[in-house]
Amino acid sequence: MFLRPLDPAADGAALHRIFGDPDCCTWLPDPAFADLDATIAKLREWTTGFEATSWVICETPDGPALGRIALYNVGRDEDVWEAACMVTPAARGRNYAARGLYAAIRYLFENTTARRVFADIDPDNHASIRTFEKLGFTREGVLRGEWQTHIGIRDSVIFGLLRTDSLTDIPNPPELITA
Repeated sequence: MFLRPLDPAADGAALHRIFGDPDCCTWLPDPAFADLDATIAKLREWTTGFEATSWVICETPDGPALGRIALYNVGRDEDVWEAACMVTPAARGRNYAARGLYAAIRYLFENTTARRVFADIDPDNHASIRTFEKLGFTREGVLRGEWQTHIGIRDSVIFGLLRTDSLTDIPNPPELITA
């Protein structure tokens, strides 16, 4: 397994399996993208903006994208980052999200001054909650009525991991390709 930098044009079709699927996008602020062009446009926006640290999960270095791992600084504090992940339905059940997040977060802590990584998760997104708990993130609280989404107003569960915490070791982490 590998993590390589996301290329919106090259990875767009594979990632549209996630971002074009209404079920996959249930917990996102916006609904699934209507077509491939919309997915590629959003991936371009994300990867040239605050999500410049966005990777795809793949079986081989040049293989198709099976998911996406993103770490991004939302600008409030240069040492506080948010983590996000999504995996295509066909690739679920192989621990790709936890393995990819593990490699990306280790890279972040080893190569930046980041002191904290957090995840903002819908309370009904049980798979995502399990993934972050598996990595050693601490449930810090609930923000009630935090998001206006395509499915209504939703709460957020906040999970956090400090540089000084123990990131739980995950077997078989991917090789991270940085360039």
